[in-house]
Amino acid sequence: MDVLLTNDDGIRAPGLRALYAALREAGHTVHVVAPMRQQSGVGHSLTVFDPLRAEHIEEGDFAGTGLYGTPTDCVKLALACLLPRRPDLVMSGINAGANVGPDILYSGTVGAATEAAHEALPTLAVSCDVASPHDDLLPQARHAVALAARIDWSRLAPRRVVNVNYPRCPLHEARGVRVCPQTGAVWKNAYLERKDPRGEPYWWLVGEIPPQTINAGSDKDLLNRGYITVTPLRFDFTDQEGMTALAGMLEASERP
Repeated sequence: MDVLLTNDDGIRAPGLRALYAALREAGHTVHVVAPMRQQSGVGHSLTVFDPLRAEHIEEGDFAGTGLYGTPTDCVKLALACLLPRRPDLVMSGINAGANVGPDILYSGTVGAATEAAHEALPTLAVSCDVASPHDDLLPQARHAVALAARIDWSRLAPRRVVNVNYPRCPLHEARGVRVCPQTGAVWKNAYLERKDPRGEPYWWLVGEIPPQTINAGSDKDLLNRGYITVTPLRFDFTDQEGMTALAGMLEASERP
């Protein structure tokens, strides 16, 4: 298969390099287009007021294209200009840190995968709840590549992202794969205020997802319990119940 590989941690991130190695090991042709710089938390953002510039990277057994842009830029430019043909699969990751629950909205890893899904391409977003961004993720990468091969993509509706998260433990200690929904819990935000050398304030975002708000059987719950979580995502934001309610409120008042 031809695989487009990207991420949001940057082209030199260990998680991306692990997926690259695992894909090559499995006999796939891999095209890497990934950000030159760390892009975590940028979601599905685009570069629209600056040009995009690329740099070819060759380091040992690795080769790819680094883009001075967002993860979504990487996918859009790859599909429009950089790849010789349309890929059979797009993988985004492995992200250093889980992307479950509300993280899905902010994640550049999922943002890149979403862009590929909008092009009706089979797409996996892969993340790991790592203890350190330098953890060896090759076992998880091999598992993710095998997982992608087990999916019959023709049985999934188009424009879906399969979101995979690995728990914070060695792969052999994981309790298995669970297909599960996204939790409805949200972050309880807090900001640490500090002073710069000139006495001016600045803030660091911190916070947590309160454990008591996490839905049982959801991605965050199962990941915390040591399972590999798999969640199919769609990005039709239309609220069908809200449409019915608003139609009743607004359309009647417009009738002559």
